Amino acid sequence: MSGNTTFTMIKPGAVRNGHIGAILDKICAAGFRIVAMKYTQLSPKKAGEFYAVHSERPFYGELVDFMSSGPIVAAVLEKDNAVEDFRTLIGATNPAEAAEGTIRALYATSIGENAVHGSDSDENAQIEAAFHFAGTEMH
Repeated sequence: MSGNTTFTMIKPGAVRNGHIGAILDKICAAGFRIVAMKYTQLSPKKAGEFYAVHSERPFYGELVDFMSSGPIVAAVLEKDNAVEDFRTLIGATNPAEAAEGTIRALYATSIGENAVHGSDSDENAQIEAAFHFAGTEMH
């Protein structure tokens, strides 16, 4: 069913800074159900593939380097209106502009190291979940 699934990654900086538990707690407290989750590390090749949409942007190389610099937590989340509700929960990409209490306001250190990734559409949520959880049935 469209609209009830989204994808997230807790990025290497937030993992390195010990925020996995606090971020997962906020996600669950906001009514999301974790339907798939793994602790893994992206190779530079895999990080480049995941962020290929940004390959022409000036920050692409830096993004790939950062996303392959340490472990991540990838997760598929379920809730009605999942994509939009999750984007609200994580806050603006720039943590200085993120609303108080959002994940990025609390745990991000910069625009580049903004703690979490969140899918920006139902279609991308499915693509991103499949990228990390090939063969996993998404609801």
